[in-house]
Amino acid sequence: MLLQIYSNPQIQTQKHLLIHHQNLKLHLNSPSKLPPRTRIPATLSLNHQITHHNADISRLCELGNLQKAIDLLHNSEKIILDSKTYCHILQLCAESKALHHGKKVHNLISLLGVEIDSVLGSKLVFMYVSCGDLNEGRRVFDKIIKINVFLWNFMMNAYAKIGDYEESVGLFKMMVEAGVEPDPYTFSCVFKCVAAIGDDGLGEMVHGCVLKLGLFGVDNTVVNSVIAFYFKCGRVEDARKVFDKMPDRDVITWNTMISGYVGNGSFDKGFEVFKQMIGEKLSVDLSTMVIVVAACANMGVVKWGRMVHAYAVKGGFDTKMKFSNTLLDMYSKCGDMDSARKVFKDMNERSVVSWTSMIAGYARDGKSDDAISLFLEMKKEGVKPDTFTVTSILHACASNGSLEKGKEVHNYIKQNQIQSLAVSNALMDMYAKCGSMEDAYSVFSDTPYKDIVSWNTMIGGYSKNRLPNEALDLFIKMQREVTPDSVTMTCILPACASLAALNKGREIHANVLRKGLTSDQYLVNTLIDMYVKCGRLFLAKSLFDITAAKNVVTWTVMIAGYCMLGFGHEAVSTFKNMREQGIKLNEASCTSILYACSHSGLVHEGWKFYNIMVNEYKIEPKLEHYSCMVDLLCRGGKLSDAYKFINKMTIKPDVTIWSALLCGCRFHHNVKLAEIVAERIFELEPENMEYYVLLANIYSEAEKWEEVKTLRDGIRNNRGCSWIEIKGKVNIFVAGNKDNPEVKRIESLLENLRMEMTKDGFSRKLKYSLVDKDETEKEAAGCGHSELLAIGFGLLKLPHGRTIRVTKNVKVCGECHETAKFISKNVGRQIVLRDCNRFHHFKDGFCSCRGY
Repeated sequence: MLLQIYSNPQIQTQKHLLIHHQNLKLHLNSPSKLPPRTRIPATLSLNHQITHHNADISRLCELGNLQKAIDLLHNSEKIILDSKTYCHILQLCAESKALHHGKKVHNLISLLGVEIDSVLGSKLVFMYVSCGDLNEGRRVFDKIIKINVFLWNFMMNAYAKIGDYEESVGLFKMMVEAGVEPDPYTFSCVFKCVAAIGDDGLGEMVHGCVLKLGLFGVDNTVVNSVIAFYFKCGRVEDARKVFDKMPDRDVITWNTMISGYVGNGSFDKGFEVFKQMIGEKLSVDLSTMVIVVAACANMGVVKWGRMVHAYAVKGGFDTKMKFSNTLLDMYSKCGDMDSARKVFKDMNERSVVSWTSMIAGYARDGKSDDAISLFLEMKKEGVKPDTFTVTSILHACASNGSLEKGKEVHNYIKQNQIQSLAVSNALMDMYAKCGSMEDAYSVFSDTPYKDIVSWNTMIGGYSKNRLPNEALDLFIKMQREVTPDSVTMTCILPACASLAALNKGREIHANVLRKGLTSDQYLVNTLIDMYVKCGRLFLAKSLFDITAAKNVVTWTVMIAGYCMLGFGHEAVSTFKNMREQGIKLNEASCTSILYACSHSGLVHEGWKFYNIMVNEYKIEPKLEHYSCMVDLLCRGGKLSDAYKFINKMTIKPDVTIWSALLCGCRFHHNVKLAEIVAERIFELEPENMEYYVLLANIYSEAEKWEEVKTLRDGIRNNRGCSWIEIKGKVNIFVAGNKDNPEVKRIESLLENLRMEMTKDGFSRKLKYSLVDKDETEKEAAGCGHSELLAIGFGLLKLPHGRTIRVTKNVKVCGECHETAKFISKNVGRQIVLRDCNRFHHFKDGFCSCRGY
């Protein structure tokens, strides 16, 4: 209606006369007039000026000279120019992103009272939105008459681009209410927005509108948008129904189907659509090939990827960089780095994406050295790494522990001022995995904005690098800054387990319950492991029992818990239940059950499970499996069989294997074999004093004092430390350290217990000493061991009858082991002592390890 009015010749003439009258009035009132002898009729002079200024400004705009056009506009600010002229200059402002000039033009239009019709109004909206001022553009938009569907589409797309999908959909509703008929571009935008919002119902209404307007089958752009909408909402079958009803499908339709299936995890169906497309001899484009290759990468099916590659070569797509980069990614994700390298070498031109794909592929495949070499080659070629390249190479350095290379990359980052949170997080991760937590914390401190990943990386790094106190301290600081997530919990729980900080662990468990995170299987497994390592088997079992979906890790953690606490039969029973549930064994679960059998002396069951592992599950034994079997044989008194077993191993035995046999020699008093085994150990680790001490103890048990004295001079005893948690505080004791304010009371208590031991006829024998000291000296020395100090502290501070739980960083010594047995009987207390090897549960004078 409005278009018809404005197109009327009579109205146009009246409009022109009105503008002319306004210009004439402005001109006659102007203080600057022509000289009398050159004065011409005012109407002719004014018309000439208007025409001249319109032409000059339009010409300058065509040439792209915005500044001169603005200057000329200001010189003619007393004259109302043609609306077309203002549109020209506003268009140039939009293209130049010159918001400042655009606002000046708008102010001048308002000052002169120029009528803002739909054309000029649209141009003002276009200028503001193009220059990034969407709010001002919306204010103009709301004031003008909007009869042009293009303007509605433009505003809807503007809101969609900034992620304000609700406002975009709101404009669509206003548009329909205003009686403006949507076009295919309208529907393309609105379907994307509705999908992003996830409003299925509204999407169906819009689909109905498409059918009502008769656009289905007429314009493929609309139908393709409908298909994409249903896929994005996860309604795969509905998308397929629309596709099947289409009379004429273009390449975009097929691509939408393929990408839709891939996006919903149905990679095989996406590939079937591609094969159908090829079978119907339809033309494919570059997008088709990229989507299909990406699908092969996500499926990890290199066979299909090679088929697509061969087809692409025939179609000439292999020369396109975008396709080659996707091909590189596919081969690397499928673990075929040889094919990836060939594609890389055959590329005529390589972008930073090409290099990054190769580097990331090598890092993912565990070929960190190749990744680092390629990174150096990339720099030599003059290709500047981007954020993704840097993070990929840092992951490669982290994977193989290349601290020095990682530091070189860090220096490169500093020199080139590559600032990104992702890079900072990757640096922390690299330093943490390389064991350099000081450098990791330095990066952490220098990072101005830290996200949840930053905190989790540091807490996890401290936990894995056996710095549990630092992990807990940082966790407390984190809670003041950001809200922990499930990953945070899995990072901090191992620190609680390491410190046997049961109260803190239970706090975290309560937090998990409050946040409803119990569906996170990895987190639940970590909780079970924490309870096990804190010696609370009942709580671990309770959580295990209520966990509905148990994976192989859940079962393995529970089996390991039973064997650590000396419940071998329960571990075997759990292992059998695991197999009955159809859970496939892995290396870790086999290690746990063999460990349980060895520590419980279940020789027959141990060999049975070892044979099941090797023959039924075809798992190649690793050092930890061999170690368990050697220990199993030793506990059964079959030392010679254990020695033969070691010599028949398919891999070279390490210190762990030989030390298991050496411990067996001590238990069964086989000095001759112990000397042979010790020689093997000293060859592998000549600086490790622990094994010299062990051999010396074997000699002392056999009363070979000369041999003991020979070893004595080279032995440097490691100072052990132990800790006990009371009321949420971890109290640490170090052998020989008297810093604890309660140490005098503890020593007095232990001295009284020693006297009780003497009265009861309890005599610690020479077999636990390195030299032939008298009994009094040995007893006094024994009171200073860190685990005894921690036990004494527990006796003083914990209520009567409460179980004492102590953790020690090294293996408990024989003297303290015997003393703990006596204390448990004498004071009627249960003592749970966890050393680096296992749990010792003392009760009524007995230990769960049965003296082994």
